[in-house]
Amino acid sequence: MNGKTRIVTGERALESLKNLGIRRLFLVADPFFAENGTARRVGEITGAEAVCVFSEITPDPDVALVAKCTARLREFDPDGVVALGGGSAIDCAKATLHFSGKKALFVAIPTTSGSGSEVTDFAVVTHEGVKHPLVDEALCPDVAVLDGSLLESLPRGLIADTGFDLICHALEAYTAKNADAFSDALAKESFCIAYAKLPASYCGQRQVRLEIHAAATMAGLAFSRAGLGLCHAMSHALGGVFHLPHGRLNAILLPAVIGCNACACGEKYAALARAAGIGGAAKSVAVRNLLNGLQRLRRELQLPQTLKEAGIDPRQVRHHSGALVEAVLKDPCCRTNPRAVDAFTVRRLLEEVAGRV
Repeated sequence: MNGKTRIVTGERALESLKNLGIRRLFLVADPFFAENGTARRVGEITGAEAVCVFSEITPDPDVALVAKCTARLREFDPDGVVALGGGSAIDCAKATLHFSGKKALFVAIPTTSGSGSEVTDFAVVTHEGVKHPLVDEALCPDVAVLDGSLLESLPRGLIADTGFDLICHALEAYTAKNADAFSDALAKESFCIAYAKLPASYCGQRQVRLEIHAAATMAGLAFSRAGLGLCHAMSHALGGVFHLPHGRLNAILLPAVIGCNACACGEKYAALARAAGIGGAAKSVAVRNLLNGLQRLRRELQLPQTLKEAGIDPRQVRHHSGALVEAVLKDPCCRTNPRAVDAFTVRRLLEEVAGRV
């Protein structure tokens, strides 16, 4: 379990930045927060004497972006780095620190509720259409700030995409090979919160959003210890080629992956279903109810059921299937999937989620 990251949470959690003693602040921010003044406000709260803002973040940060950010950081030479934004901003900041070799206080301020990157030793960088996960304890931020005021104006589509990423993190961590009592407690609680409250957040009930925000962090702590699985491995591979949002891909893939893995971890799927109030006395019934419940949640959040519904031609999936299968099998997430994964299994699942031509 991550024992490095100090977590500060609440409606005024940003005020904790006053006490960090940062003099030269390098701020990696999503463009939206640079444009609306939030990045400037964060810089002011820290009381830093000098602030450099890097706001050229794009979804799925690639090697070129990280290299540009790294050069800017080395030139500025900060004693503190703050990442402000979604998983892409935090991952870019992580990779920048990793490749720069710079030692600085690292603070993550997530503005979406899904990636869990604010507490994990995990980052993803894209290179030539392939997503490469970085895994290193040094990637864990020193401080994670969960501030409810940053969640008030979340777009519905972003709530849906990141919310299913949270759901997938919790479920895959709960069934991963390295799961234990500690990761299970966090994974189960985060899954139950997200499953129950995502529809309310999606419909505009802001009072539940800080709870979901905390659940995303709990899921991040869980998968940092337990690992993930096939759904994330496939999502990384498909995202590198087709550039769909990561959480949306997880929503498409997760029911099919549950069907694939149920033979190896059906009891845990059933336990998760019962904990979330989905029910089912017999294992097979509980697993079926879990599948049905997730498909119903996917519809409520207006997420696609297949890659075709998401705008990807199934013929393109087949065209890239060789490279996709290779990328999936090389992904570290496969190592902690509850059952062994081979090329035949991955191809079959790709066919299942592609949709009909």
